[in-house]
Amino acid sequence: MSAINPAVFSSYAARAKGAMFFSVFGAAWMVLWNQRAMQGKGLVYLLIAIFGLTLAGLAVQCHRQYKVYADDHSPAAQRAGRLFYVINAAQWIIILVGGNALVNRGLAEWITPFAMLVIGLHFLPLSKVFNVPSHFWFGLVMSVFAATYPFVFALGAADPYGCLGAGLLLWGYALLKLMGIPAVQNMNAI
Repeated sequence: MSAINPAVFSSYAARAKGAMFFSVFGAAWMVLWNQRAMQGKGLVYLLIAIFGLTLAGLAVQCHRQYKVYADDHSPAAQRAGRLFYVINAAQWIIILVGGNALVNRGLAEWITPFAMLVIGLHFLPLSKVFNVPSHFWFGLVMSVFAATYPFVFALGAADPYGCLGAGLLLWGYALLKLMGIPAVQNMNAI
């Protein structure tokens, strides 16, 4: 490997950290799909667990290799962290309040696409906060999927394959984040 570039190595650590979260949340959507579409088949749970844990394990391994270069303590990183928590809290409050409103109006089947839409939209400001343009595009794709699948899939907003789509999108984004991180066999070589 060539000379150490702390900024690039820090970005590898950040990408791997994000991939950890995307793999876990992708698995959660896949579990929801299995419960709704497959009536919770054990073999499907096993496959979800194997793939989700493998993906998360790869992300953890990449993060460990580059975390020493992570820029977690600079004022800019701490500000980004605070903004992340505010945006994340707002996302969950909106999902809880909006979900409750949908239930009270007799539209409980719309909770899933609504939550998916809010999750997709929360990536838009995060793209600016973390200076990661791909978050904007991922959030846009997730939001468009959430807004359109109820009108395309056979069971509308209640169609369990919306959950499958969300899970696959998150797992795909995790893989995309990991693909650009070079594997280092011997960290002493860096």
